[in-house]
Amino acid sequence: MMLLIVFSVGAFGIPGMFPVGGISTPGVNTSSPMGWLNVLWHLVLPCTTLVLIYLADYALVMRSSLIDERKQEYLTLARAKGLRDAMVRKRHAVPNALLPTVTLIFLSLGFVVTGAITVETVFSWPGLGLLTYEALRGPDIPLLQAIFLMFSIAVIIANLIAELLYVVFDPRVRS
Repeated sequence: MMLLIVFSVGAFGIPGMFPVGGISTPGVNTSSPMGWLNVLWHLVLPCTTLVLIYLADYALVMRSSLIDERKQEYLTLARAKGLRDAMVRKRHAVPNALLPTVTLIFLSLGFVVTGAITVETVFSWPGLGLLTYEALRGPDIPLLQAIFLMFSIAVIIANLIAELLYVVFDPRVRS
């Protein structure tokens, strides 16, 4: 709501720069290149809202994982072999510290969906989030069941992808 108030309506001396809601400006042909730019312009605040919510969480998890990894003996051995600290961090510490962050990213997709419900409702952006909100107001139970089934399938697929990515990030999992 604060992004909407400050950057759409204008507050604290900042003029309103972005549209208040909707997917495009009425009367704009969204199939033309100018229409695509208009849709992207309408997408700035909703995307910024979702990114700001989750980026801080991911950064904190990655930071704490790196702090934990720096105390490992294999990093001390790599430094003793003469590798520079930046190279030790890049080749050894970051890939191992990335595992909890990858898990968090894919596990939080369920929360991204609920965040999308809020963001789509606030910014009047048509999508599954707004459809869920309208079905809840109805109440349209069969539609809600179908939406929740789709959300559940999406979370299960995201968790499967996270498990498959472990093989890429962690060589210990390959064996």
